[in-house]
Amino acid sequence: MAEQPWGQPYPVRPQQPYGQPWQPAHTPQSTMRASHTDRDRTVDVLKAAYAEGRLSREEYGQRFDAVHKAQTYGQLAQLVADLPAGPMVAPFGAAVPVLPPAFGPVPMPLPMPVPPRPVNGMAIASLALGVLSLPTLGAAGLGAVITGHIAKAQIRARGDEGGAPATIGLVLGWLSLGGWVLLFVLAAFGALD
Repeated sequence: MAEQPWGQPYPVRPQQPYGQPWQPAHTPQSTMRASHTDRDRTVDVLKAAYAEGRLSREEYGQRFDAVHKAQTYGQLAQLVADLPAGPMVAPFGAAVPVLPPAFGPVPMPLPMPVPPRPVNGMAIASLALGVLSLPTLGAAGLGAVITGHIAKAQIRARGDEGGAPATIGLVLGWLSLGGWVLLFVLAAFGALD
């Protein structure tokens, strides 16, 4: 029975230092099997080189076909070793040098600031009149109700801010008016007795 090639011990080769990660070298990583994602990254390098005019159409087609037939990282690295972008076919966990960008970071446009919506003046008036009407149960309650309803209509029409102050002014105004009605009712029944 013949021995299987994968049953033999792995030959240990001395690690050779190499200057660039895309230059082929005889390391254990170069014999590691490549995945579909690794092939896609290599195809991206070939596409960029073809778009930049570094490869002819025929050479691009030959290398493209060879990428899909490649089985290891070393085979993929040989297909793009003469291209400046180099392959992005480093196995998971291998050190990949991080080069600083040539011209600095690319500035990203900032979103346009959205101006704040104005607060409706009638809503503030309604809140103020509603607060003033509580301690004295004065006529300010009627003003709070009127300005509160005007503010609500303006907020719906214009899209202003101030819905909460208008609502609080309306509630306080109606409480004040309810207190006045209660006083008149009690006074009327007290006079009849």
